[in-house]
Amino acid sequence: MLSFRTNSDKLLLVAFIASVAVTLVLILFPVLHAIQLSFYRSESFVSDRTWVGLGNYLRMLGESGFWRAFGIGVTFSVVTILLQVTLGIACALLLDQPFFGRPVIRGLAVLPYLLPTVVVAVAFQWLLDGSLGLFTIWAERLGFGRPAWFEDATMAMLVVVVASVWTWTPFVTISFLAALQTIPKSLYEAARVDGAGPWKRFWHVTIPMLVPMLMVIVLLRSIWMFNKFDIIWLMTKGGPLSATEHLPVMAYRKAFLQYDVGGGAAVATLSFAVLSILIIVYFYFYPLDGKGSNK
Repeated sequence: MLSFRTNSDKLLLVAFIASVAVTLVLILFPVLHAIQLSFYRSESFVSDRTWVGLGNYLRMLGESGFWRAFGIGVTFSVVTILLQVTLGIACALLLDQPFFGRPVIRGLAVLPYLLPTVVVAVAFQWLLDGSLGLFTIWAERLGFGRPAWFEDATMAMLVVVVASVWTWTPFVTISFLAALQTIPKSLYEAARVDGAGPWKRFWHVTIPMLVPMLMVIVLLRSIWMFNKFDIIWLMTKGGPLSATEHLPVMAYRKAFLQYDVGGGAAVATLSFAVLSILIIVYFYFYPLDGKGSNK
């Protein structure tokens, strides 16, 4: 038995080292390669490179398009995170209540999150088609005419936000629902004995107990939404007139469409740096030990 356990431990150690090595190769190498490319000027990944040092960074930071893309990314992230958290908490509270068919409804609530992003994008494009889209027809019958869903800058951003919130709110909902299961019922009973109504119990019991999960959700969603490329590219490709172009889309456009590999790599590296600073600041104020900053 001792030999079996020893061999099992060795096998687990080998598997762990192998998985870490694969992760480093698949993540660390591309990151380092992108950073390396950002110091060169080249028209493709196989063309000759010319060392420019920080020239690509200075050029990108000097473009108004970079700061516009940065602002669009921040706006997109903040709005979608606020909506996802608000709706996620509301849906979690509803799903936490006893009602007939609750297990089935909980299972159905996860479906949007399980759909591939390309399916979501195609479905929304079909629903919002200017000629045959279901939402377009409904809007016309209600007297709003045929909205220019993807031709108007504000409307295009609204569409992308709605699609993103619809797709990823279930993840937030399930996370908060799991956190709700850990709240001791005795806390609610004590609050009820003290005369606290449903609203006070929500603010003084539920919300404080959800804060740790809320901090994790905000961090994860900030990273994911700021880097979210697929939903925007599939639905609007950054248009109209760059109205939905944030840094990931700008990096892709620079590197693969405008043949400015160094500029695209610089934009991607700057985006990575922004997220790294965000994570460092976050863990400074909300460390894993939960003690927070002493300053």
